[in-house]
Order: sequence, then C-alpha cells, then structure tokens
Amino acid sequence: MTKYVNAKHILPQHLIDEIQRYVDGAHVYIPQKNRKGWGSSTGTREVLEKRNIEIDFLYREHGLRIEELAQRFGLSEERVRSIIYKR
Repeated sequence: MTKYVNAKHILPQHLIDEIQRYVDGAHVYIPQKNRKGWGSSTGTREVLEKRNIEIDFLYREHGLRIEELAQRFGLSEERVRSIIYKR
C-alpha cells in the first residue's frame, strides 16, 4: 500500500497555494521523473526476452511446432505466433 505524504511536509507554501488553484483537496498522483521501464527493476523483462529467444530458436532451428511450443511454455498458440513473427 502506498503511503501518502502531506504536501505541507515537503513543499513550500507558495507551491501548495498554486497547486490548490487547480486541484483544491483532490488526490493527485505525481509520476517519477526518471521512471524505469517495465520489468527493469525485477528482471522480468530479461527473463521473458530469454524465453522468447528460446521459443524462436526451437521453432526455426529445431522445427518444433507452434502447438508444441505453446504447451511447453504454458502459452497460447496466438502468443507463440506473435513471439515468432516479431523476430
């Protein structure tokens, strides 16, 4: 759960006054300035990229059928096709 911070504790009063002109009392999300890409902090992106390379390799170099790859990797046949055709 996200912990909210009272603006009075982190922002100067003149900035709070200006923000209140636009969003008086409303909750506002302010995104990170240098946001990391999806999966970059958990390693998920790299894991999925390795899996996709393996799927493509098995299809092109070993002749595995899309149905076999879908079952082996627990994916739909449509997802396997999109991985293969993207490469």
